[in-house]
Amino acid sequence: MKQLKKYSLIIIGLASFVLGAIGSFLPLLPTTPFLLLALYCFTRSSEKFNWWLKSTKLYQNYVGEYLEHRSISFDKKIKMLISIYIMVGISIYFVPILLIKVMLGLMLVTQTVVLLFFVKTRKINENE
Repeated sequence: MKQLKKYSLIIIGLASFVLGAIGSFLPLLPTTPFLLLALYCFTRSSEKFNWWLKSTKLYQNYVGEYLEHRSISFDKKIKMLISIYIMVGISIYFVPILLIKVMLGLMLVTQTVVLLFFVKTRKINENE
């Protein structure tokens, strides 16, 4: 039974990582929650997979900095917002349904407010 739980967590972790990787390119699929789920699964199932996840560039770009410092640098916040605005902006432009355009716009506003006002900003010299 213990082995079944371990393998189930590994499978869920791998699936979450793949969805997170896809989410780094698609604006409507969130990257960070999937990477955090993968981290949770790997931490409880496999030290090898946990180490592997933490060593990936995807994890380090999206989760590592925040978990290490409990904040994100302002430059990184701006880069994230630019990326989000470009990807979602393209979606808004091409989607023919007004309701979806409005929902995407609300999503952009929410992401901007959360990132700028709720996620702590780390100054450049606060690396330690």
